[in-house]
Amino acid sequence: MAVTKWIVDPVHSEVQFKIKHLVISTITGSFNNFEGGATSDLNNFENAEIHFSLDVKSIDTNVDMRDAHLKSADFFDAEQFPHITFQSNYFHKVKGDNYKLSGLLTLKGITKPIELDAEYGGVEKDPEGNLRIGFEVEGRLSRQEYGLNYMQLTDSGGLVIGEDVKLIANIQLVKQA
Repeated sequence: MAVTKWIVDPVHSEVQFKIKHLVISTITGSFNNFEGGATSDLNNFENAEIHFSLDVKSIDTNVDMRDAHLKSADFFDAEQFPHITFQSNYFHKVKGDNYKLSGLLTLKGITKPIELDAEYGGVEKDPEGNLRIGFEVEGRLSRQEYGLNYMQLTDSGGLVIGEDVKLIANIQLVKQA
């Protein structure tokens, strides 16, 4: 098997999250700084090893005050826990271009298993001759399982922010020489 190393191209990738606000609408945010990669058989991504790291201080919801609050100990505690990391256990084709990506997510010092859906977007050579591969990855996590226990309530007794966080990552990997 020809082992191939890939790295995430941050210029052509994005990592976003969505969470309910007041249970009536959704707030979308992103992490602007991240890195990662994969090791696979060149002709087959089945069983690829995948790793990823997000810089918590790069969180961006387009509202500076909210971003500062999210970086605080109420939420991510970016000073003490500067990175969110993922290390895959398995990556298997389900059907067609759809895969299951399972691994360990570490957030705020808590490591738990997570299963994500990945859709293969294709492979192409760029103008410089570099081989690139694309995936869209989606999943959900319970923020409280990772110690994000901020529980402000509305006047009617509902949560200001929802429990489930939706993750969406559009990732382009570049084959390393």
